[in-house]
Amino acid sequence: MTIPSPATPRNAAPQPAGPRPAGTRSGGPGGPGGGLARGLQRVTASALGPYQSAVVRIGFAATYLFFLLRELPHRHELYGPDSPWHWELARRLTDGNEAFSVLMWTDSTVWFEAVYVLTLLSAAALMLGWRTRTMSVLFMVGVLSVQNRSIFMGDGGDNVVHLMAIYLVLTRCAQVWSLDARRAARDARRAAAGLPPLRDIVGPVLWVLLGPVLAVATPMGGLGGTWWLPALLWTIWLSAAAWWAVNRHAPHGQPRTLLDVLANLAHNATLAVIMAEVCLIYATAGWYKIQGSRWQDGTALYYPLNLDYFTPWPALSDILGASGLMVLVLTYGTVIVQVAFPFTLFNRRVKNVLLVAMICEHAGIALLLGLPFFSMAMIAADAVFLPTAFLVWLGARVTTGRRRLFSRLPVRSRAPGKPGTPASEDGPPDSPEDGPVTDGHGGTEDPRRQGGGGGHTLVG
Repeated sequence: MTIPSPATPRNAAPQPAGPRPAGTRSGGPGGPGGGLARGLQRVTASALGPYQSAVVRIGFAATYLFFLLRELPHRHELYGPDSPWHWELARRLTDGNEAFSVLMWTDSTVWFEAVYVLTLLSAAALMLGWRTRTMSVLFMVGVLSVQNRSIFMGDGGDNVVHLMAIYLVLTRCAQVWSLDARRAARDARRAAAGLPPLRDIVGPVLWVLLGPVLAVATPMGGLGGTWWLPALLWTIWLSAAAWWAVNRHAPHGQPRTLLDVLANLAHNATLAVIMAEVCLIYATAGWYKIQGSRWQDGTALYYPLNLDYFTPWPALSDILGASGLMVLVLTYGTVIVQVAFPFTLFNRRVKNVLLVAMICEHAGIALLLGLPFFSMAMIAADAVFLPTAFLVWLGARVTTGRRRLFSRLPVRSRAPGKPGTPASEDGPPDSPEDGPVTDGHGGTEDPRRQGGGGGHTLVG
């Protein structure tokens, strides 16, 4: 009597003996193609870095939102009809460099106010993760339009926001910590209960309204002189219709799988570009500093601390500038951190230490030099390298604080006869709607069941 091996099923069919056919290779972990297959599976099956991309989205949207709010009383002098760089000069410049700005469509004050308000609202909606796909496009259009209207008003932080506004359009940055993720979780609970998803009107209305604007602006040359911007906007608008059609008629078919794979590839490639961009910023900044004589002798930090324009707290700047040792340490430390950071990405512990140092450096720049929005932009860019475990812990702490805050407020009745009880279609108040949908086995569910990763549909 032969005892079957634990790894072999009792009723398994006998395998033919003999050599494998030519060209057939094992796909297991030890096979030659195992690593490549796992890598392809990883970059196509899911959008990587959901928490990191969410922090980048929230950080840059909040940075520009607060900037627009701070400059609200001075908007006409900076970017509007009262700007020293008046509309005719801006038009000549954009005609020469082929830059895009919807503020160049007309010099009407009403049009300027509408664009400014739309940019402000799109930044707020993107920060909250509401209709993220549409809001990321409107945010990009607003950022490019406002900055290209008066390019001499910006600094290094504006350049970073400019680039990241374009990158965010290609990412699936609403998988967690967004209203889109909350809506996807609600629809998943309704599907599990055998209920149809709630009918959505806002998304199709946004799609229908933006289509004619794009159709009119393209032939009239209102999208700038580059080819990539019209191509990007048309691709996003048409792909939204494709997502809506596939979700409606074949939500679990092969077309949906193909769209998910393409979206995941675009997200993961863009995330890699963002990481490379941050490394390039620090590498170039560090190596340029090395070539400066003030950075070589350790006195570079002393000079901005004694400029009235960069001293919001003169007493604090005087105390720091009076210490030669502190100036020397901070000057050399800045150069060392910026040059070394790209080389530490493969060592997690050292990378995290330098990441904390750079975040503290930018916080110090905001405090000592009075550049809060530059610092916010750089900290938001640095967040792409934050560890997932830390972000999950931080999200849990924020959720706990939110629940404690709202538990002290009076709860409105949302179901007849049951004060304080939410309706069944919205789920329990403490449901984990802000994180990825889990599959019950410790991992994340198939992206096809997560509502497209936060906005790859006609509904936003």
